[in-house]
Amino acid sequence: MSKRLQDKVAIITGGGQGIGAATAIRFAEEGAKVVICSRRMEPLTLVAEQIAAMGGECLPLSVDISKEEAVKTLVADTINKFGRIDIIVNNAVAMIPGMIASHSTRAWLQNFQVSLDGAMFLMRESYPQLKENHGAVVNISSVCGLAGSVGTAGYSAAKAAMIALTRNASIEWAPKVRCNVVVPGAFLTPALESVNPDEASQKATGKTIPLKRIGNPRECANAILFLASDEASYITGAVLAVDGGRMAELNTGAAAWGD
Repeated sequence: MSKRLQDKVAIITGGGQGIGAATAIRFAEEGAKVVICSRRMEPLTLVAEQIAAMGGECLPLSVDISKEEAVKTLVADTINKFGRIDIIVNNAVAMIPGMIASHSTRAWLQNFQVSLDGAMFLMRESYPQLKENHGAVVNISSVCGLAGSVGTAGYSAAKAAMIALTRNASIEWAPKVRCNVVVPGAFLTPALESVNPDEASQKATGKTIPLKRIGNPRECANAILFLASDEASYITGAVLAVDGGRMAELNTGAAAWGD
């Protein structure tokens, strides 16, 4: 039985940890050659070594995707190494907190430069290859892009814009390129662990989710894999929440009525 991404080439931004790393490993398991990037090389190298140990191919690159020229180089390096691009996963993110009434302009813009600008740059620069190869784009948003949360206005706005960007691309690039967006909820990533550092706080967060637990990054990677694969060949412009049911629930106390 052939693997779902056999001989495909994928670029995954923010691939050194969390959902990005899990996605790179899942893609490699399914036969893809993967290029992973972030600013820090050390975590990328660890992921690349793990993929190599299982017989896969991975090119780790230190890239600041908020810079247009760096993204152009990323695309060129990928083509030079593997000869093509079939899939891009825009997962890199920067979250700079701030309350709206006192939010600095610099911090506001930083929320967009990696999460949104970098995604657009990579989509634009990869488009000729994606079009030629009937490729797929999977952008990563956040539940913060669907619902408000105190202190994350810039991040939330960027993640909401990621959904709009994906929908526009899905229309402009059809039928050659499919573009979808995954909306993760709470996953056990370094970012979550920084605000929920112990088991008690993680369990408390889990209780707020209908499935009553925090997700494993591999579970989100499975959804990204599906949308990137030919199994999703008739899906474009979709917004897939992978959040344990968090965004489906209007909390009116109904949980107290059930089992």
